[in-house]
Amino acid sequence: MCASRGVEVADIFCQYGPDYRRSHQIPRNQRRAMSAIEACRTSLLGHKDKCDSCGHLAISYNSCRNRHCPKCQFLRKEKWIEDRDEDLLPIQYFHVVFTIPAELNPLVLSNQKVMYNLLFRSVSETLIELSNDPKRLGARIGFMGILHTWGQNLMDHPHIHCVVTGGGLSSEKGRWISCRKGFFIAVRVMSALFRGKLLDYLKRHYESGDLVFPGALGYLGEPHVFDSFRKQFYHKKWVVYCKPPFNGVEGVLQYLSRYTHRIAISNHRILKIEDGKVSFLWRDYSDGDKKKDHDAACLRVYQKVPSPCIAR
Repeated sequence: MCASRGVEVADIFCQYGPDYRRSHQIPRNQRRAMSAIEACRTSLLGHKDKCDSCGHLAISYNSCRNRHCPKCQFLRKEKWIEDRDEDLLPIQYFHVVFTIPAELNPLVLSNQKVMYNLLFRSVSETLIELSNDPKRLGARIGFMGILHTWGQNLMDHPHIHCVVTGGGLSSEKGRWISCRKGFFIAVRVMSALFRGKLLDYLKRHYESGDLVFPGALGYLGEPHVFDSFRKQFYHKKWVVYCKPPFNGVEGVLQYLSRYTHRIAISNHRILKIEDGKVSFLWRDYSDGDKKKDHDAACLRVYQKVPSPCIAR
């Protein structure tokens, strides 16, 4: 039984989790994460310490230390920042985000391993090829990429955040070449190459039989249908975002840690649990970064949230 607390993810799991687990097929790792979050800092994970001299009894509630728990990320984040600090160079960095059209989301959700690998491959090859091009930077850059699979409103939104060095080593004698101040590579160029690579790899995976089309995606099993489906995305907008991170080099790791050590929703964004619904705050980046509130059926928003993936 969960202890009484404010409005938290744990409260949602405690109140609606048992019924949800009985009525839904949930992977074992997700069941373990739910149980850990429910027990975190409650009597379920408590222990007692008794003083040998006076007999005073102190009761402590332990943290679950699960990486998906919104209350157990701070110390791990600080340790990660400390470990990564030596990787930083005294140069400018850029924050680059690669997104895909929303119409691809159902295919990604049904083929997560294939599609996430494909995303990382397309992003890394795009950055490496364009930065190596003598007409652009002509250097070998360094970068770190983090996969996020949801948006602020907790709907499916696979995208990759990258922190990229503002320069790199030339092929001749390892000379350092810096980017122009405040400019990396034109986003329209990155967008076009990223789109071409991902759609080409998508075709290869289809021809290799690596993709599955369950349920409503069954119609894509026909080769001519899938080909038409894939080709339409050459005419869609593929958004690539690029700007220098705030606070210069000192803020790079702090900024990146928000993505490596953050779950789908933090406790402070949850407003209330009422009548079987959760109300929470979210930022609408497409509408001037306005804060909005949103109601969602309890636990539905957690059904499809995988862990963040990190690649270097």
